[in-house]
Amino acid sequence: MKNINYVINGVLAVAVIILFVMHFSGKKESEVNKSSIDGEVLPKVLPIAYVNLDSLLANYNYAKDLNEIILRDQENARANIMQKVRAWDGERKEFQRKLQNNSFLTTEKAQQEEARIAKKGEELQEMDNRLSQELMAKQMKMNEQFRDTVVAQLQIFNADKKYQIILSNTAGDNILWAEKVYDITEELVVFLNKRYSSTGEK
Repeated sequence: MKNINYVINGVLAVAVIILFVMHFSGKKESEVNKSSIDGEVLPKVLPIAYVNLDSLLANYNYAKDLNEIILRDQENARANIMQKVRAWDGERKEFQRKLQNNSFLTTEKAQQEEARIAKKGEELQEMDNRLSQELMAKQMKMNEQFRDTVVAQLQIFNADKKYQIILSNTAGDNILWAEKVYDITEELVVFLNKRYSSTGEK
């Protein structure tokens, strides 16, 4: 009977010691994980961050340069198509004028000219569609290139920051709300622009 009491007392003593250690180690941990700003106790900043993608696209010089390339290509393609459309429209109007004035020697000649102009209109439409698809494919390729560049640069940027997760945020799509302290967009833009200007890439 005495042996059982000794065992129970021993187990209770060990349990009290464990609780005592857990209590004070938990207190230390909570003190480590909390900081004070203006007397207000706040939890320690977690090793996560987010980047506002809209702001990054608007302020990162590489993104601006890529956007300028796309806009220039679109303008060139539009100007090229519009020039051809104006020429085609002139031919169509000339055909209508000749048709109204009975300037064609035969009905067959008029039909041939009408078919030629209609075919040219279809070719212009196909060219417009093809150019639009080419521009879309080029833009997708540039988007991938941009993303790969940002991801590669983030690895360098994060080498000393030690973030475990870096999220993207576009107009609040992925992150509904977060403390401003987790937003590293401005710091990242400065880092990216500095590295981009130093490479001399255009």
